[in-house]
Amino acid sequence: MQTKLVKIENKPSDDASMEEAAELIKNGELVAFPTETVYGLGADALRPEAAKKIYAAKGRPSDNPLIVHICKYEELLSIAKEVPPQAKKLADAFWPGPLTMIVWKNERVPYETTGGMDTVAVRMPNHPTALRLIEESGCLIAAPSANTSGKPSPTEATHVLRDMDGRIPMILDGGPVRIGLESTIIDLTEEKPMILRPGYITKEMFEEVLGEEVQIDPGILAADITDPSKGGQKPKAPGMRYKHYAPKADLVLIEGATDHVVAKINELVAGGQKEGLRIGVIATDETYHRYQADVVFSIGARTDEDAIAQHLYKILREFDEQEVDAIYSESFKTPRIGQAIMNRLLKAAGYQVLHV
Repeated sequence: MQTKLVKIENKPSDDASMEEAAELIKNGELVAFPTETVYGLGADALRPEAAKKIYAAKGRPSDNPLIVHICKYEELLSIAKEVPPQAKKLADAFWPGPLTMIVWKNERVPYETTGGMDTVAVRMPNHPTALRLIEESGCLIAAPSANTSGKPSPTEATHVLRDMDGRIPMILDGGPVRIGLESTIIDLTEEKPMILRPGYITKEMFEEVLGEEVQIDPGILAADITDPSKGGQKPKAPGMRYKHYAPKADLVLIEGATDHVVAKINELVAGGQKEGLRIGVIATDETYHRYQADVVFSIGARTDEDAIAQHLYKILREFDEQEVDAIYSESFKTPRIGQAIMNRLLKAAGYQVLHV
């Protein structure tokens, strides 16, 4: 299969390409497209065979549910068995945007899309190309991130092409994404709303809109300090139980006061280089110049957590291109979306953390 990469600028000149992409979706094929979070790998959410093609292209475990992307609120009502009152409040506040809501599904949604579960995850992306593809195809589009399962999520079309070339017919190139971390997932089927995956929208933001307590899955909190595969509490969301976002090289996070972290990383770098290894470091603008590694990438200014989130997956992929043997990273416990950033980094590192 030849994969067609098409630049989309949301102009009239895009019409033919968007029509082609919409036809592919209608016919049960796969199309990768940009959202504000990461690039998605889309197919008709209501066709079992189309969902199976997503799992096959990604090498994704079939019990890991797909998120259904919609372009208007009424489409949520069309696939939900029941919609709790919180859903409308959250939709009014955060849709279109980086929010995924879990509700009970009705019979229209096949189990192939939901990973065998009786619930369905739904979001309305905040990207003109994504919304247009959904609208023009006339389909609800199931779309996980458009990467090979386990690799860092794609934040540029070239990342998708590296993973999916020859596996899917078409990629819509909308340029770099704006946020760079997957959507926040909130489960509305519990007695109290529960965050199953941290993201750009935080617990505090939810509680301000809903006027009630929002819980965080204990499995996420446990995963922030321990490896759930070694006896820690497992996250409730199936997708959070798998290793994700990982570069090829071994990644270790170093936590502590800045001077101690820099000293420890340089010590580890020197040790690795003595063994003939090529070592990479993830730094910030403030510390970039203090490292002596073979490859040093700054993730951005420590005070700019949006930039840290936006650059994370791109940097992990760039280390693959540099063919480093090991990577050491500073920790990024920023005040607003630090939990989401560290959740992704910890999973990429396989929970390898050194405290200094």
